Amino acid sequence: MEWTDGAIKIGEPKNISNNEGYDNQPSFYDDDRILFAFTRNGQTDIALYHINSESKSWISNTPNGGEYSPLRITGQEDISAIRLDNDGLQRLYKYDFKTGQDQELISDLKVGYHVWYNDHIIVCTVLVENRMDLVVVNLQNNTRYTMQKNVGRSLHRIPQTELISYISKENDTTMIKSMHPISGTTTNIVGLIDPSEDICWIQSGTIITGYENSLLSFDYNKGTSWKQLHTFDKNEITKISRLSINPNGKRLAFVSEDPKYKIVQKQVESYNSGDLEAFVNCYDENVVVQNFPADTLYLGHQKMRENYGSLSPDNKKYDVEVVNRITVGNFVIDHEKVTGGESISNQVAIYEVADRISSMTFIFENGTEPDPEPIVQEQLEAYNKRNIEAFMATYSDDVKLYNFPKILATEVLRKCEKAMTDFLNRLQTCIVK
Repeated sequence: MEWTDGAIKIGEPKNISNNEGYDNQPSFYDDDRILFAFTRNGQTDIALYHINSESKSWISNTPNGGEYSPLRITGQEDISAIRLDNDGLQRLYKYDFKTGQDQELISDLKVGYHVWYNDHIIVCTVLVENRMDLVVVNLQNNTRYTMQKNVGRSLHRIPQTELISYISKENDTTMIKSMHPISGTTTNIVGLIDPSEDICWIQSGTIITGYENSLLSFDYNKGTSWKQLHTFDKNEITKISRLSINPNGKRLAFVSEDPKYKIVQKQVESYNSGDLEAFVNCYDENVVVQNFPADTLYLGHQKMRENYGSLSPDNKKYDVEVVNRITVGNFVIDHEKVTGGESISNQVAIYEVADRISSMTFIFENGTEPDPEPIVQEQLEAYNKRNIEAFMATYSDDVKLYNFPKILATEVLRKCEKAMTDFLNRLQTCIVK
């Protein structure tokens, strides 16, 4: 990040985890090293990424649990992190930076997130029933008191002050507030734009938050509203969260979901390489596989493994090539060419994607049907010429209009020209937008 007279230039983002599984909650150890929760061997450990050498090392290795939200302890080399054990216990631990040896810091609170106020006072969120409460803990005299109920996860020291910022969720609003851990004084700063709930602070007093694929900024000292700071390519960066900035303000770390198309592309590549486990793991546990529009073939991982059970590097019958791909919201639509032996066929696969593929819908090629493309092209040309009669002539008398996959929107009949005109007007508005 390069700042010049209040303007910012942001370089190309780099994926530093590049890993399957849960990688999250980055925080800078210093200007050139980043801590984050990293999944390896089925558990979550504290990773340390070295920016200059582009290498990783690990602080912890906990076979019976995992670490989350690692932070450098104020005035020390050592690390603190939330440890979630396999037996369900969730506590705050300290980890020796060099050896990884652990020490329990808070044993009787279910800490969600934390920030160090100094070397012995911690401000943390504590899980209570179905919410988190803001609690100040003094490790020296073993005292703690609750400052506010129902708060969010983002806790930070406000630069050049004696204050902590936190996210208040009282009264159905999401507000950044400041709090003095000694006096208990709190002050509203600015509301967050829903659904954002993660921020970080630059030394100058600027707050940065993520909204979808954009970064927004707010000047703590004189700001009145959020301003757009930078927008990333939405096909590469989506839903920015969990932000952290290094001490000199030149590097920003954040979490982003994988773009939808990358999840789909990974399953194509896994299939072509014959890697059954990687292929299945691209799909949600309860994935729905169906023929278009809604003819269910099977559900879930188990059935998928059975259907693709012969898939292996040495025993796969087909290769899939993506001829064309479009992404619309949570849907990725592929035109795929399938080659096997001496046969070549075409199909359309419609993938609905969240964190993984939740549904896959096929349209298979049928060589006995007449070519539909000329008719579709004719109605497109008629529409663009605003010729209602020519447009209507491309539709059957009992044509039905659906929202995907099979939600009947309306029945459009030739005798009801007004309905089609209204439809055209709405369609034109959608095209303009």
